[in-house]
Amino acid sequence: MSIEDNIQEIQKRIARAAERAGRSPGDITLVAASKTVAPSGIRAAAEAGLRHFGENRVQEATGKMDDLADLRPDLIWHMVGHLQTNKAGAALSLFDIIESVDSLRLARALSARAEKPLPILLEVNVAAEASKTGFSPGELTSAVTEISRLPHLRVLGLMTIAPPAPDPEGVRPVFRALRELAGGLGLAQLSMGMSDDFEVAVGEGATIVRVGRAIFGERMG
Repeated sequence: MSIEDNIQEIQKRIARAAERAGRSPGDITLVAASKTVAPSGIRAAAEAGLRHFGENRVQEATGKMDDLADLRPDLIWHMVGHLQTNKAGAALSLFDIIESVDSLRLARALSARAEKPLPILLEVNVAAEASKTGFSPGELTSAVTEISRLPHLRVLGLMTIAPPAPDPEGVRPVFRALRELAGGLGLAQLSMGMSDDFEVAVGEGATIVRVGRAIFGERMG
């Protein structure tokens, strides 16, 4: 199947999952996770109608965006990977939204360097995985309070990466927990769900799903 075919199939699956949950498919944004994907692949996805793309690394994104400069006004770039504090300034020049704000230190660095309002999501390590960064559920309330006071940052919602599971239903509690955390804080945006589990995430309230392999095929690297 082509990239365009894959996108159409994913959009159908999102729509069906939304309808099962009594939601509108229009409330869910599909972000193409384009880590290691060549500019030609991103261009094909854009030509198929996608506008939101997610990158994991500043250096990789810089080269791609240079190659896709003619599309830049039409695309919305999400930073979805771990962002080092010393690259906050570079990220601000590249990305329209930072989904992976995982520490107060990073939030302060972004705020200090931003010159206009920056939409952000706070990454939450819901499953307490040692290999992942992010705020713990227990420290989230105080983090939101402090970050909301920083100039130039707009906290829109929360993001999480679910642990791998043989059955997508196995991560439903993670997505449900993130939804409950966001609801308790009055935050509307929930970025959760990837190629293997985005339908479960939609059922639990995801407003953003980040899909890579199911659009572009197996990654190289």
